[in-house]
Amino acid sequence: MRDQADFTPRIKPVSCPVPFQRRPGMKKPNAFLSSLPTTIFTTMSQLAAAHGAVNLGQGFPDTEGPAALIDAAAEALKDQRNQYAPLTGLPELREAVARANARDYGLQVDPAQEVIVTSGATEALAVSMMALIEPGDEVVLIEPLYDTYLPMLRMLGAVPRCVRVEAPDWHLPEADLRAAFSARTKLVLLNSPMNPSGKVFTTDELDLIASLVLEHDCYALCDEVYEHLTFGVKHIPLMTRPGMRERAIRIGSAGKSFSVTGWKIGYITACPDLATVIAKAHQIVAFSSAPNLQRAVAKGLDLGEAFFTELSDSLRARRDLFANGLHALGFPTLPADGSYFVVADITAHARGRDDVAFCRDLVAEAGVAAIPVSAFYDPEGAPPPRHLIRFAFCKTEAVLHEALRRLALCYTSTPHGEPVQEG
Repeated sequence: MRDQADFTPRIKPVSCPVPFQRRPGMKKPNAFLSSLPTTIFTTMSQLAAAHGAVNLGQGFPDTEGPAALIDAAAEALKDQRNQYAPLTGLPELREAVARANARDYGLQVDPAQEVIVTSGATEALAVSMMALIEPGDEVVLIEPLYDTYLPMLRMLGAVPRCVRVEAPDWHLPEADLRAAFSARTKLVLLNSPMNPSGKVFTTDELDLIASLVLEHDCYALCDEVYEHLTFGVKHIPLMTRPGMRERAIRIGSAGKSFSVTGWKIGYITACPDLATVIAKAHQIVAFSSAPNLQRAVAKGLDLGEAFFTELSDSLRARRDLFANGLHALGFPTLPADGSYFVVADITAHARGRDDVAFCRDLVAEAGVAAIPVSAFYDPEGAPPPRHLIRFAFCKTEAVLHEALRRLALCYTSTPHGEPVQEG
């Protein structure tokens, strides 16, 4: 009998030339994806690292989530349930999502047929779009918008129709919204609470959107990842409005709700007819998500109102601290009733620079990273506003104070009045 070493495959290592050079006539990768530029988020994070800046560009907390959830996830790794979870998610998490829907919004949901667990809210968005959209379908979106929406839709062959909420109060123009809908509309994509504006849509605005969904016989995809992060206002799911129960798809995120963005656990609520098709798309894309994290999130959803009230109160205090500090330095802030973000007006300090140039200089000169709000508009659409930048305030108070200290070394107050308390 030969030694085991004799069975070792004799494969000659193959190296790839560096840098890679495409051969003449060699087929190219996907043209659409190849054409996408490096995102401004990557660019600003790289600049922040290079300059040792306080990074208020990316929207993630700089503290750990609840210790009870971390412990639950760690313990669940040792209970011998580490193989594939069921396609639609572990029963205990689907049941917890159903209980949360009933407790928070009065929605009665069948956990067996109307809940799907996904690998983050971004996957939830992707598989929901896949389940609904055919090439050529039109989709109504509201700008400024999360930068993933448009590439996803265009990859599926959809035609985006963008409507803008308008600064400084982020109001939704009814005439523009009505004009965006047509007989070809398949879907409206609603993000509330909204990234980057922090807008939380009112009941009247939701009812307007619902009426248009019914009038044009289409669907609503509702990105509600910041549902528990609102300040002085109540988040209302579009699904709760008349006629929307069977037309709305509701997406939640454990990452945002429990400050564990790296876990990538999302959950979809939809009627059985829609959930069945969404589950087929989920089966193709991811199939299932980490079972120990699902079990921990199930415990988190049962923490209830007191936990989420404490979380939103803490974020509201940090929003006010940072917004007041910005205002005192001559950067008026726009209303921010939810999410992790506040938008500031740079007009007084721009000196002819647009928001992109200002953010680049802000990193180098002040040591603080932000994101230009123009990045949240369709690059193929009308020119975006160029005087607004977005800060993430979901950091510790010490980090926010340091960012304000650095900004104060570069910028002095301008005649905008005394600092104001928002909300």
